[in-house]
Amino acid sequence: MLHKINKHSRTLTSDTYALILAGGRGSRLFELTDWRAKPAVYFGGKFRIIDFPLSNCINSGIHHIGIATQYKSHSLIRHLNRGWGHLKAKLSGFVEILPASQRYSDDWYEGTADAVYQNMDIIRSERPKYILILSGDHVYHMDYALLLAEHVKSGADMTVCCLEVPVQEAAGSFGVLTVNSDNKVTAFNEKPAQPNEVPGKSGLCLASMGNYVFNSEFLFEQLLRDYAKEGSSRDFGQDIIPSIIKKHNVFAYAFQEPGSTKQPYWRDVGTLDSYWEANMELVAPQPQLNLYNKDWPVWSHQEPLPPTKFIFDNEQRRGMAVDSTVSSGCIISGSTIRKSLLFSNVHTHSYSLIEESVLMHGSDVGEHCKLFRVIVDSKCRIPAGLTIGYDKQQDIANGFRVTEKGITLVTRDMLKALAKKKSV
Repeated sequence: MLHKINKHSRTLTSDTYALILAGGRGSRLFELTDWRAKPAVYFGGKFRIIDFPLSNCINSGIHHIGIATQYKSHSLIRHLNRGWGHLKAKLSGFVEILPASQRYSDDWYEGTADAVYQNMDIIRSERPKYILILSGDHVYHMDYALLLAEHVKSGADMTVCCLEVPVQEAAGSFGVLTVNSDNKVTAFNEKPAQPNEVPGKSGLCLASMGNYVFNSEFLFEQLLRDYAKEGSSRDFGQDIIPSIIKKHNVFAYAFQEPGSTKQPYWRDVGTLDSYWEANMELVAPQPQLNLYNKDWPVWSHQEPLPPTKFIFDNEQRRGMAVDSTVSSGCIISGSTIRKSLLFSNVHTHSYSLIEESVLMHGSDVGEHCKLFRVIVDSKCRIPAGLTIGYDKQQDIANGFRVTEKGITLVTRDMLKALAKKKSV
């Protein structure tokens, strides 16, 4: 059970402006982000990745939210307008889109700190006491009110959210913190090859989640100082944090579920393998990420879709899905679905077998197809009789991308190229 907002927390959250950094390219997702930013990638059957930090804000009582967009942001902005434009009328708040617009220079956002700096006048106009900066491309449930309360209690100028991760996982991928017994940050290394271990916990280190709380005036001072510094990369992890830990109060906040000793759910779905794995976790009988928690709903744009339909019941073609998650609007027509996740408006046709796969919204699988450990991008049309995921070399020859762990990605452009190749 996540924390319920008390009077003190409500005061802190009402004095907070949240800025979600959602301009990420997501290059390790390859063709999945050819036409969308990473925060706009679909996840969990009916959501986008951006819905998770946004829902955390709303559920925590933070209703003044800016979203900094940059890379291929059309689908992200469309989703935000459709799914989050109601906030002002319902909660006396706002979700404001802040595209890179060269407000202070002739450049686009050059780094995470620069994305905040270039919107500093907009943030100032809201007069917040605290500024919560969030990464827009991670999946998790977190009560930011608890984070704010700890930030104020510790007397911090800045608080960095972190969690314990294996050293091998963090090496070269995450910012790593070193702290003293009071959780004051004594060192910060951005994506080190050999992260410092947590004392007494061999093989584990404190990795930054990319979520920060600042006292507002302190943040503005540091952004102005960094902007005047020649050679800065305008990044929190590389520039801002290392420059302030010796002279200012920078504390670490360990992300933990209240009343639990278990490691909380948090996923960086930044690779095709991690994306597939995180979606597959959701089809388990009791997944760690609880999407059914009425006390902590995940808000999103919901299309008015009909119920899912399963049709035909005979030995030759039986429409069925087991150990799977199937969203609204789907038609399972004489095909078998096992341990898979289907987004909305997916249509699978007779005699097909789909196992351990992720089918994004609007995809269509023809008759006599076999799919195993496949990610199918939105609105793909898999031609009848095609087999994917069983023969790596054949998948590569067909123009599909196959990961090191054997997950096959299929996109519309790949299918068009395959159709053209077969027609020659």
